[in-house]
Amino acid sequence: MEVEVKLRLPDAVAHRHVTTLLSPFHVATHRQENHFFDGSSGELSSRRATLRLRFSDNDPLCVVTLKAKAVIVDGVSRVEEDEEPLDPSIGRDCVAQPEKILSSAAESRVLRRAKEEFGALGFVGLGGFRNVREVYEWKGLKLEVDETDFGFGTLYEIECESSDPEEAKNLIEELLKDNGIDYSYSVTSKFAIFRSGNLPGYPRQ
Repeated sequence: MEVEVKLRLPDAVAHRHVTTLLSPFHVATHRQENHFFDGSSGELSSRRATLRLRFSDNDPLCVVTLKAKAVIVDGVSRVEEDEEPLDPSIGRDCVAQPEKILSSAAESRVLRRAKEEFGALGFVGLGGFRNVREVYEWKGLKLEVDETDFGFGTLYEIECESSDPEEAKNLIEELLKDNGIDYSYSVTSKFAIFRSGNLPGYPRQ
């Protein structure tokens, strides 16, 4: 189970304010490509699951992830997650020809799960989006500040995986409030936004 704090920032100005404030704690920048897949007859989506292949500019491997049953309440996301590294040449082949996921299942435990546990007889590509992720080590937390380009809009968000999400959320909210940075609790996943084709309006106070 992956448990993350997810706080949405209203715009590029707030995003820049946060990244400037956290700059002394910066440890990495990841430019990510995210590609999503479903069973050819909706076998994954019908059970609230999705398969993702992620490539990053500073990681020689891609990561294959199976996520299911995501729930976000009060800015805390909980989702069943299973992931592992995958040879990037296999990953690129699967992006170009999603039907190759079946034949590649022997090379990946996660791909095999997607095939066998969900009974998928084939796979289809759903498309994807790009994300620039700035990573910070701050007060014992790993903060990930995202700028996500969906093609139809840009989302700005802070994520923090934690075993104590309420404490992590309190620390992050305190940082934002003390520096006059507007934010709101995220109410849906990036994947759900991508599938909707519409960037949700920011809840103004």
